[in-house]
Amino acid sequence: METLRDVSCGKSVKVVKLHGEGAVRRRIMDMGITKGTEVYVRKVAPLGDPVEVTVRGYELSLRKEDAQMIEVQG
Repeated sequence: METLRDVSCGKSVKVVKLHGEGAVRRRIMDMGITKGTEVYVRKVAPLGDPVEVTVRGYELSLRKEDAQMIEVQG
């Protein structure tokens, strides 16, 4: 299983599944990251936190704990 945290800079992936529960999952979905959404990884900070992505035409920064919950496929 590949997660958004494992994706390198400059790659586009599609969201397959969201893991996590309750408020955390709801917050990720409210940011526009839902099943089938195309996500482009713009930047990854030197220590891996945060990950900057483009989703639905806007930039978004995610903590690596949140990125770990997003299952993707290339």
